[in-house]
Amino acid sequence: MHPVFVIVLAQLFGTSLWFSANSAADALMLAWAIGPAAIGTLTNAVQAGFIVGTLGFALSGLADRFPASRIFAVCALLGAAANASFALAAGGLQSAIVLRFLVGLCLAGIYPLGMKLVVTWVPERAGAALAWLVGMLTLGTALPHGIRFLGGGLPWQWPILASSLLALLAAALILRLGDGPQLQRRHGAPPLRLGRVVHAFSIPAFRASALGYFGHQWELYAFWTLVPVLLAGSGIASAGSLALAGWSFAVVGIGALGCVCGGYWSRHIGSGRVAASALAGSALCCALFPLSTGWPPGLTLLVLLFWGFCVVADSPHFSALSARACPPEIVGSALAFQNAIGFAITMLSIQLGTRWVGDWGGQVAWLLLPGPLFGLLGLWPLWRRPAA
Repeated sequence: MHPVFVIVLAQLFGTSLWFSANSAADALMLAWAIGPAAIGTLTNAVQAGFIVGTLGFALSGLADRFPASRIFAVCALLGAAANASFALAAGGLQSAIVLRFLVGLCLAGIYPLGMKLVVTWVPERAGAALAWLVGMLTLGTALPHGIRFLGGGLPWQWPILASSLLALLAAALILRLGDGPQLQRRHGAPPLRLGRVVHAFSIPAFRASALGYFGHQWELYAFWTLVPVLLAGSGIASAGSLALAGWSFAVVGIGALGCVCGGYWSRHIGSGRVAASALAGSALCCALFPLSTGWPPGLTLLVLLFWGFCVVADSPHFSALSARACPPEIVGSALAFQNAIGFAITMLSIQLGTRWVGDWGGQVAWLLLPGPLFGLLGLWPLWRRPAA
């Protein structure tokens, strides 16, 4: 199999751990007597673990000093174990938060290291390849909803345990593949200093890409977390129904198509302009969705599907632009550090969104609107010209 295909398939399977608990949100709220804000806290536990993990990789230099394939495989194995423990052993919110934090910690060795693996195999096609990679992350995020929909009336633990099995398969695939011939680690390299990574932000192209990414992150994960609530509140599907799981899979999963289309489009207009177009589309949906009260459910669903298409289509291009802009010997650590900041931003928007959605309803979309607008402003130097 082609290396990029193996990596993106492993990314699909490994990142199914991310939102596995969210696929059972309605069952958890019923079983543990918790509300949407508590589901936001569970999601943020994953984000917090991911931030700690990415910072650890960035500050220690592990992402550039050890084979990316081994780090990926070990983290996928440990993540599968923590995720299965959540399904089988968590008896309430306190233990669940700890286990979801551990899942996030392990995801720090799956998502950023998957990006680095792509660059080690096909650096000349990083933009298009990363589009497939993030597309698979998006589909992986949606996958537990799809598994639950297909599982019918099976217990809520089923999609979570299925995600753990898929993560084990991801580990096996990447161990067999190994690292690519490009950007090999340097033997005997000194420990990476924080200042070396932070210095990347003084590079104008890296800074513009990072600012665009930060605005994008304010919206992305909060939107993915809120999708089932927005669907139920719009009357498209009733809370707790299998139809809700199916439409949640569709709205989140269509982002994979957005990533692939964006990757193809980037060959003609460059990654900067693709990212800007996706941010503009997301901003439009954020502005329009609160006005959809009274619309036919089918029209509201189209807006959500278009939103799901746009909301993540820009993500791989921020990674490609940042990877191109910074020195190759710190690319893994710089991407990890950028991810850590971006995911810290997601924690605030997720917590506010899940806390306020009960009172605001569909108007919570306006809370997300500043993200893509800020992203467009920060990305301006890279999309005003036809640079890749």
